[in-house]
Amino acid sequence: MKATGIPEIDGAYLFEPVPYADERGFFCRTFDADVIRSVGLDPDAFVQDSVSRSVRGVLRGLHLRSGAGEAKLVRCSYGKIFDVVVDLRTDSPTYRNRAFFELSGETQKTLYIPAGCAHGFQALTETADTSYRIDRPHDPAEDVTIAFDDPELAIPWPLPAVSMSRRDREAPTLAEALKHREHREHREHQEHQEHQEHQVNRENEENRENEENRES
Repeated sequence: MKATGIPEIDGAYLFEPVPYADERGFFCRTFDADVIRSVGLDPDAFVQDSVSRSVRGVLRGLHLRSGAGEAKLVRCSYGKIFDVVVDLRTDSPTYRNRAFFELSGETQKTLYIPAGCAHGFQALTETADTSYRIDRPHDPAEDVTIAFDDPELAIPWPLPAVSMSRRDREAPTLAEALKHREHREHREHQEHQEHQEHQVNRENEENRENEENRES
């Protein structure tokens, strides 16, 4: 298995296995902890595996996760998909860059997407199975969706979008989604600070009470 960095998305990698094919079909190793480690990633960090099945033309995305985000490994295990990654990490040297990939069951390539990047794909075959491996348990409260047809991103989807979820179809533009994410993260930061201050005040009060009890 070969690991290749993606120049358009800092920290993203494409893992390319070598399928062995014969008259029976093929055999392919799709995950190798040593290869994952070789590019500085922790293979033990991933905690959930999921799979989706899509028919031709189905479009899923663009999806992003707020807070600490989530890193993921994405692979098309059957069929073929057009896969999209958008770097939305404000401190990244490739901020707002896009990258496009064709993933298929024939090649079994796996794409590593760093936390803070938006992701989406479209099924190109009558059936396309897509596997995901993420490094944080999914929390629907942190889901962020961005319009697949955002004019700023101008993603060249290869097929008309024949079907998608209502959430994806009604998703806000990139600018609106980023503004909403900024407000939500600011609110979460404030709540965290208030919680810490409450804890400190509580500890100080307990310490004072303990000191008064000792003196009495």
